[in-house]
Amino acid sequence: MLRRPKPTDSESDLLREQERFLASGGQSAVNVVRRPDKRRGEKTGDDSEEPQENQRDVVTIAGLPDEIPSLTPAPPKKSRFKKERVRFENEDPEELLDRHDTHISAVLSRIVERDTSAIPVSFPAFTSTAFPKVLHRSTAEKQVGVPGKKSIFAHQIAARNPKLGRGDSKNDPKVSSPQAFGSSYVVPGRPCLSNECLNYNLSVCMFSFSVIGFVDGSTLVSGQGLGPDSAVETLRIHQENQARLQGMPQSEILEEQQKLLAQLDPRLVDFVRSRKTQKTLSVPSTLEGETCSGQPVTETKAPEPHGTDPKLHSQEVTMDADEEDEAESVIQPPITEMELPVKPQKEWLRMDKLEPEKLEWTRDLPAPRQRSTKKSMQARFDFSGAVIHPTEDLPTHLGLHHHGEEPELAGYSLQELFLLSRSQLTQQRSLALNTLAHILSKAHVGEYSSSLKGNVLTSLLDAGLLFLLRFALDDSVEGVMSAAVHALRALLVSPDDEECLDNMFPWLLGMAAFPLLPSAQDEEDEDDEGLDESMKETAKEKEGRKSDHDVARLDVVKGLLKMQLLQRLRYILEVVRPAPHVVVDVLEILIRIARHSTSAATQILDCPRLMETVMSEFVPCSWTPPTSPAPLSLYGLPVSTAVKLLRVLASAGRHVCARILNSLGGRERLSRLLAAEPSELLLETGEAVRCSTEALRLWAVAASYGQACDLYTDLYSVLVKALQAAHKPSAPSGPLLVLELHRVKALLVLLTQVTHTAGCHQELQSGLLNSQGTESLPPPPVTWSHVTGLQATLIGLLKGCVRALDDPGQRTSTLALLPSYLFYMGAFYSQLSMQSSFRPVQCLLELESLSSEVLFPLISHQAIRSMGESLRSYSVICNPVLSAPALEVIPSLPGLGCFRLKTNPSLVGPGSPLPLYTALFYLLDILTTIHRGLTKKFSSVVLSGSVLAYLQSCVGAMPSVSQASAWLLRHEHLLLYLLLRLAHRLVPVDSNVAKHASLFHQVALALLSWLLPGSEYLAHQLLSTIIFNHELLPEGGSGGPEAAMLAELKLQEKSTPPSGLGPLLRDSLAHLPSIRGCYLTLLAHLEPAVLSSRDRHLGRNPWLSSQFLPELSGPSLPSDWPFLPLISLYDRTGVSEGGGLQAHSLPSGSLQSVTHCLQWLLLLESWREEALKPVPPVAKLARLACVFLCSSDLFLERPVQELTWALFRGLIRPVSLQALNLGTPPPGLASFHDLYSALLAQYEAVSFGDTLFGCFVLLPLQRRYSAAMRLAVFGEHVGILRSLGVSLEQLAIPLENFTSPTEDSLPLLRLYFRALVTGALRRSWCPVLYVVAVAHLSAFMFSQDEEVEATRRSLLRKTYYLTDEVLRSHLLLYCLPEQHSQLGFSTYEQLPPIRARRLHSVVGTKEGSDGDR
Repeated sequence: MLRRPKPTDSESDLLREQERFLASGGQSAVNVVRRPDKRRGEKTGDDSEEPQENQRDVVTIAGLPDEIPSLTPAPPKKSRFKKERVRFENEDPEELLDRHDTHISAVLSRIVERDTSAIPVSFPAFTSTAFPKVLHRSTAEKQVGVPGKKSIFAHQIAARNPKLGRGDSKNDPKVSSPQAFGSSYVVPGRPCLSNECLNYNLSVCMFSFSVIGFVDGSTLVSGQGLGPDSAVETLRIHQENQARLQGMPQSEILEEQQKLLAQLDPRLVDFVRSRKTQKTLSVPSTLEGETCSGQPVTETKAPEPHGTDPKLHSQEVTMDADEEDEAESVIQPPITEMELPVKPQKEWLRMDKLEPEKLEWTRDLPAPRQRSTKKSMQARFDFSGAVIHPTEDLPTHLGLHHHGEEPELAGYSLQELFLLSRSQLTQQRSLALNTLAHILSKAHVGEYSSSLKGNVLTSLLDAGLLFLLRFALDDSVEGVMSAAVHALRALLVSPDDEECLDNMFPWLLGMAAFPLLPSAQDEEDEDDEGLDESMKETAKEKEGRKSDHDVARLDVVKGLLKMQLLQRLRYILEVVRPAPHVVVDVLEILIRIARHSTSAATQILDCPRLMETVMSEFVPCSWTPPTSPAPLSLYGLPVSTAVKLLRVLASAGRHVCARILNSLGGRERLSRLLAAEPSELLLETGEAVRCSTEALRLWAVAASYGQACDLYTDLYSVLVKALQAAHKPSAPSGPLLVLELHRVKALLVLLTQVTHTAGCHQELQSGLLNSQGTESLPPPPVTWSHVTGLQATLIGLLKGCVRALDDPGQRTSTLALLPSYLFYMGAFYSQLSMQSSFRPVQCLLELESLSSEVLFPLISHQAIRSMGESLRSYSVICNPVLSAPALEVIPSLPGLGCFRLKTNPSLVGPGSPLPLYTALFYLLDILTTIHRGLTKKFSSVVLSGSVLAYLQSCVGAMPSVSQASAWLLRHEHLLLYLLLRLAHRLVPVDSNVAKHASLFHQVALALLSWLLPGSEYLAHQLLSTIIFNHELLPEGGSGGPEAAMLAELKLQEKSTPPSGLGPLLRDSLAHLPSIRGCYLTLLAHLEPAVLSSRDRHLGRNPWLSSQFLPELSGPSLPSDWPFLPLISLYDRTGVSEGGGLQAHSLPSGSLQSVTHCLQWLLLLESWREEALKPVPPVAKLARLACVFLCSSDLFLERPVQELTWALFRGLIRPVSLQALNLGTPPPGLASFHDLYSALLAQYEAVSFGDTLFGCFVLLPLQRRYSAAMRLAVFGEHVGILRSLGVSLEQLAIPLENFTSPTEDSLPLLRLYFRALVTGALRRSWCPVLYVVAVAHLSAFMFSQDEEVEATRRSLLRKTYYLTDEVLRSHLLLYCLPEQHSQLGFSTYEQLPPIRARRLHSVVGTKEGSDGDR
């Protein structure tokens, strides 16, 4: 079959399809016919057949049918008479159009020349003028005398045809149809009779209030069902109604009208009135001003009916949910000259004639209507970005009303704002861009999540917002450019995210952060398929070939960089020199771009003159003091945002930091900003403190690479002076106190990093001496002797903080500073133990003094205990709401989602216990590492109820990992790791702590699968010290194996391994060191990541390359990491697509690796089931299947057999078996069916009838799973039925799972029957599947399903005539499955009556037959 061409087809593909079509000989859908050219004398075949006596021209158009076809669909038409026609709801518009439309073939099918032979020919009259006389309007009106404003041509026609001048035309606005007023009509210039005037007044009254129409016949009576004379009958009924109304007094008419309005549904009344209005709109408004005797007619108005609100008539009718979306609105009468806000003057050109439809926009806006509909409505926003409710009636002076599709609704939709942003008026462009900026800001904080459907940010980006803003940045008007910068900042920058990152900076490893990269999306490139790795395009080359739209769709920041955004921002800063708020917006945009990745930060540095402009204009070395707190220009003044930009850029890598310090003059700027106190910087007080704080943070980042440490000796006195004044903040309260606290914490972070760098000096110095000419890192300029003098000062300050906790006025600020002091003390003692000047005895005495004077009072303080009690409420792990991704998340523009922390307990808030407890456990870990004797004294911290409750909540938790939660999860993981390190040291020395050893082990197992990229060192430490520690497995020494053996006695079967579960557990516990070595060896490929992570966690600053963590792609280890040895072995020596093995022999040590893996899995399944909870049962089954797929004889080894049997029995427990869903693809596989096909091929090749392998093959054949796997066994791999000899006693799965419910797949039932009849399936070969096939076939043949009657009769007839008497008897007399019987099922002694009757109806046997012929 020929396929349709695709847009991606090349020219060769089209030519190939053309050749195939021509070869097939098919008929084309379109034939090209060349018509003869009469100008060349070509004749058609029809010329000879045309009769010669007919001399008239006949034009026949080819391709048009002789009969008129119906037009479906028809072209749209506009009719001026449309409003005069009556339409009903039940009429089909298409049928109505076909009935009234005329096809073009009716006109153009045959064009015949008119016969003019009998018409006399006359010459034109002779005139004395060369051209016709020109008629002027004034002269024509006097000559013709036809009233009304008509064209000159119409006046001439009226003068020639007197009948038209007498008002017979229906289009004359001065003439009314006789049906309009009963039996009389008005002729201009003739006086009206009194009864005609009465009728006119009555008609006006009924036009206003009655539900019965007067104009042009009845409005409601259609005449349907009255026979062929329905029109005449309808007119007669209407005339009777008219006569009755004329004979009634006006008071009686009004009384009857009130009764009708009281009885009828108000919606029905409004509907009839709308029909009446539509019908009478064709009557011109000038009729109301016409008089009977030259005087205006006074219109009589009846009072409003009681109980009706006049406002309801102008509102839309509220429809039910199953009715139309919008009720039919009542059409308002055309606007009159009196209603115009500005009256037209005679002097105005072309304004002598009113055009109501063009003046509708001047009418007052109707009130917003309430709509009851299920369809979503278009959102409208005010200028501040707030959503306006559709029913909210706002005044017009707010400027929110415009001439759109719904002028009565206030506000602008997104589409209208996009249109307005491209306006030619500058004010409109600025207004639209500023409104979009407000909308983006509110969307980032989730204000629209509850009121709007869908993601506003995604909708805007899909509509092309990025390109709109980029084009607006190129606007020559500075106001529009500033608005575009503000909107771009609202799109990219989240102030809440920046605030949280700044607050997190002084935490342990707080300056490290994940790059804000979108999640990696693997795109398949067909062009690279089949090419060598050297010939494939790199990621940068592929990105270069993409369009701006494709790049921006996947990554907004990359798209902006590709659109030359940096060059435009440089132009704005350097040439335009905008206002202060625009400068700050540009700097914040650059900060967000720098947080994207190291590559983006490098592009900012490489942009010509961009950073030079920032350094010279906004981080100058000298400046003139501003004259006001809010200067009109920021040029020439230090800007804290610019210093922050330098800090974020420096975090991208040590090379970027070196360029900032050396090439851009960052070192001189640091000295200038830090040499003086903030009050001496000649800046506004808050800005001066912020500049000093950011300068300290920039220096701390540089010191984390071992750079700029020479400034430490130059500014040592300044730092000590600032440190001594730390406990005396200059601002007693208010915002300045917060800024001062940030500055003190930044100072402590700087001193911590300098201490780490000084601690590495000795190692680098010795490495340089031993390098023997090889390249090595130079030692930093700061040595350990430079930082030892700070210890006494900081210990004194720390003791002062502990005393200040008793003062309620200083408690808040003290709790904010305590973590930074504790971090410094931990860093100092961690580096002290590695120095050559280390004195152990003196150090131990110092640690004991520090513990007694600082740590013990701190731990026992009520403020610290109260913070520990809130650990669970502030935990991201224990609260899924905090770790859940935000609603307003854009995949191409990831963020931290910190706006949620305003309503939920925040880990970065002032009351968060996370930084304080992390610092406390960090210092305790350092102290107990150096002084083991202090370990037991800190057991009260671990045994506190709040800590144990927190750990218990962490067991079984499954936090989701995303950009919005990873930055918080990383710090909580660090807290858990430090807590477990302390607990691990306490378990051997404190019996009370040892009681909770299993809890600590469960938390460690959960933490190992949660650790994120950048925490590989923590994972290595957990595996080395805690995970495989037998002291944290108390079940092994308290009768755990014996308890497991006793529990297994209830499930004892022949299939149980001879050694039992207890000995297997004891043997696994004895091999824990070997198991640990197996897993550490397997994870050796993570060594570079572990070393990089170790440098960061241990403070090895000179070896640190970047403060950006690795790209966030999920946890460092997969959740099924215990199965890694099996998966690794399968990847190396697995089954190929053809079913054969890729390797003939296993690598050395494979048996030991698999054995250790199965032993560890057995321990986890027996005593740590929660650790494998994240792994679904189908994934466990798929991983265990690797035992059979990775080798031809590995599963036959005795230890592997015993351990796999034990694990298999755990999988088929009732609870686990119920949770096993084979329809869900296992992680890493497309479907379980593919794995099962490989398993069948492997069983058929190398199983040797192994019982364990057979049970794995039988497990997916249960009735509740897909029939595709059973079809694969009985169809493609029917040969395995010969060797699948698992007996009914060895089957560990209940037989009822295979036989119930009845099989409904006809192809499978036919395969069952064929396998039984042909002997491929025998009870001696495959007893389990024999019972399954017999059970399903017997139940199907004697079922009552009428839809498959033919198949049931056919199988029953074939069964009756079987020559195998045993099989025939089993199929006919099958009763119920019995797993412990010899056959596997029970049979009837004789054929039941109902089955006998069924058999008799099919084959004609006698009732009561036992199945014998």
